[in-house]
Amino acid sequence: MRAALTVLSLVVVFGTPTAHAQYTAKEWPEGPSKARFAAVCDSCHDINRIRVGYTAEGWLSVVRMMQNVNAPVPAEEWGAMTDYLIKNFPERPRPPAAIIDGPVKAEIRMWDVPTLGSRPHDPLAARDGSIWWTGQLANKLGRLDPKTGAIREYTLKSAFTGPHGLAEDKTGNIWFTGNSAALIGRLDPSTGLVSEYPLPDPSAKDPHTLNFDQSGMLWFTVQQANMIGRLDPATGEIKLVTSPTPKSRPYGLKINGQGMPVVVEFGTNKIATIDPQTMAIKEYALPNPAARPRRLAIDPDGMVWYADFSRGYLGRLDLATGDVKEWPSPSGAKSEPYGIVFTNKAVWYSESAAKPNTIVRFDPATEQFQSWAIPGGGDIVRNMDVAPNGNPVIADSLTNQIGLVDIK
Repeated sequence: MRAALTVLSLVVVFGTPTAHAQYTAKEWPEGPSKARFAAVCDSCHDINRIRVGYTAEGWLSVVRMMQNVNAPVPAEEWGAMTDYLIKNFPERPRPPAAIIDGPVKAEIRMWDVPTLGSRPHDPLAARDGSIWWTGQLANKLGRLDPKTGAIREYTLKSAFTGPHGLAEDKTGNIWFTGNSAALIGRLDPSTGLVSEYPLPDPSAKDPHTLNFDQSGMLWFTVQQANMIGRLDPATGEIKLVTSPTPKSRPYGLKINGQGMPVVVEFGTNKIATIDPQTMAIKEYALPNPAARPRRLAIDPDGMVWYADFSRGYLGRLDLATGDVKEWPSPSGAKSEPYGIVFTNKAVWYSESAAKPNTIVRFDPATEQFQSWAIPGGGDIVRNMDVAPNGNPVIADSLTNQIGLVDIK
């Protein structure tokens, strides 16, 4: 069981496992850790994903993530392994960030997460003003008080849970997806106790993003299993439905003003709605077949805004008409827009591949962009949320930080 969970945890960093890498071990750079690198890394995930490279600081963070999930490398070999990775797989060229001035003044504040290699995945802006995050590879949830800087981490009930998405219920409990353990969890912050709700289908192994509707039902996506689920907190009953499009990879999920879940399908060029009563799924195809929407936001008029990760676009879907309009993201086609929210009459999102990473504001009224560099460079804001005062909050996976965009 421990080995299986370790494999699942490694996969969340580097991707879905493959039968074998397309390159053999003899083709990798020579070095004292070559054999260990090929044997360990190729056993858990596509070894070729390592070719994207990282900075030295990035590799140190990734190595700590692997140590957190007990990657089978002897303690005395980690130093040489780290040197091998830093030397042979430097960060590849990334698009330069386009920093655009504009009318809005904002300050981005960042806080380091206490547990190194935690890989903060999703942030949550709670009603009391605190900021929560999932420590995906630390098996923890964390809470920050941005007024005082006080931080507390909560260790989860089961090892290698892989906490991923976050949602707060009406009583202040914090719910999360156990991405590596096929469960939905609930943390009571007052006691630290965790309750677990295993998914009923063995193929539903990777619950992803979750959100409550207005009636208190909890909706979630199951990406690789190609499913969407609903959990009734009153009974614990879970129902699952399969997406009509094979391998569509349901990903980001939000609830619109009518209580209808809206999902972006990262494996295809579609956005879907789910009937909250029947769980019937309706899909909307985006015009460009290459579109891969990864996260979404919904504005007060019900318009669906999406981050097209693969093409470097910001898009808007009108569910009433099916009309789509798109705008190129400022840092270009390879900027990889990712986490996104709608607040203060504008769309806010992050470009996760730009160097440095950015926070981008788009004004729908003027169709103008404005952008800021994330302090310290940032690296991979996978999701965003909105604080009660309207400020966006972020989690930064590779730099192991939580952030707040303070709109002046």
